[in-house]
Amino acid sequence: MKQLGLLTALGLTALATSLAPAAAQQKTLYVAGYGGSFEKTIRTEVIPAFEKANDVKVEYVAGNSTDTLAKLQAQKGNQQIDVAIVDDGPMYQAIQLGFCDRVEGLPGDLYDLARFKDDRAVATGLVATGLMYNTKVFAEKGWAPPTSWNDLKDPKYRQQLVIPPINNTYGLNLLVMLARMNGGSEKTVDTAFKIVKSEINPNVLAYEPSPGKMTELFQSGQAVIAVWGTGRVQGLANTGFPVDFVYPKEGAVALLTAACPVAKPKASPLANAFIKALLDPKVQLTMLKEYGYGPVVKSVDVPPEAVKMAPVGARAAALVTPDWTVVNEKREEWTKRWNREVER
Repeated sequence: MKQLGLLTALGLTALATSLAPAAAQQKTLYVAGYGGSFEKTIRTEVIPAFEKANDVKVEYVAGNSTDTLAKLQAQKGNQQIDVAIVDDGPMYQAIQLGFCDRVEGLPGDLYDLARFKDDRAVATGLVATGLMYNTKVFAEKGWAPPTSWNDLKDPKYRQQLVIPPINNTYGLNLLVMLARMNGGSEKTVDTAFKIVKSEINPNVLAYEPSPGKMTELFQSGQAVIAVWGTGRVQGLANTGFPVDFVYPKEGAVALLTAACPVAKPKASPLANAFIKALLDPKVQLTMLKEYGYGPVVKSVDVPPEAVKMAPVGARAAALVTPDWTVVNEKREEWTKRWNREVER
């Protein structure tokens, strides 16, 4: 009996030991999203309260949208990420590839543009893609602020322009606008490639995907104008650095930041809870003030002083929306061509 009791005790100890890692894992929520000032805002304004309310540890994995999509592809069949936060284009790809589960319990006052088919994802903020410029340098040089996408061709910006590469949504949106402005569309981008290669490329200091490095290039004085989004520009301006955002007269391009619970066996219910936390009106207002995101929830009371850059109201209504069905079909082909012809 003593031996049986000892064996039973040993068996229970072994079972408890084998279950410990699983229990510990269930107490950790892995969220993959943008780096830079977005990451800082999420870490300070969202994660601490969420961890306290749900007794969970949130591990934040920073990377741009294509990085996060690549992680989902690499982990297929053994997903570690619980929540993915990416741009709308890569999100459509993630949904198509089966990486996103249904978002449950969405608020009833979402704007229509925030919803994805079958609620496989939800937009958490609206960004405008346009132009950023250094207001201090422009004033010192007597330059007028840029007003058009065509201003990127101006030779006075030689080696002072920064554009994110085409595997970044901001760079992709530039290509779409150049195509549309010159008689093309998402289906016909040859002219846009030629313009970037022959007329804009001489002005480019760097094709930079990293928000941190983009900021460094401006702070060092090497760059004075860039293609970027309202969220990034607002984040840099909030540090006191002299930058402003321009909505080009031909139209700024809509970019939705979107989140989805990653589809996997025994998915954590806290994935949905984290996404709903991002849609809380208080968090939406914080993201508007701190990060220049247009709210996607109707109940957010938008103060006038908070909308200097953010796409709200008439600005939001006027944004150009890419045809992501066509873009995602062509994206790999365009990326190879960009690397071959533009960034070679």
